[in-house]
Amino acid sequence: VQLQASGGGLVQAGGSLRLSCATSGRTFSSYAMGWFRQTPGKEREFVSGINWSGSRKYYADSVKGRFTISRDNAKNTVYLQMNSLKPEDTAVYYCAATNNGNYYLERSYGYWGQGTQVTVSS
Repeated sequence: VQLQASGGGLVQAGGSLRLSCATSGRTFSSYAMGWFRQTPGKEREFVSGINWSGSRKYYADSVKGRFTISRDNAKNTVYLQMNSLKPEDTAVYYCAATNNGNYYLERSYGYWGQGTQVTVSS
């Protein structure tokens, strides 16, 4: 599975961005997907996860109520809609795929995209 994240950019605090993660391969629908983020000098942290069908979604406390994860299995794509962005959301965002079901752990994910930079100005 190959993943390509896009949609990052520079936005003012309070603004919105939608990240996309396009995947290759015909087995996309069999994978749970996740979004992580990382800032310099810090470990990568879980942001959100979604099961294979989209029926279960998980969020870090820091983004609950502001971010929404979704997926379109027909398009082999997962999305992260980010609203009410804050300067502390500034990070490189990565999408990842897993088939072991533990959404919160970075080591659960076997496939990673290259990351897309999100910068939120105050």
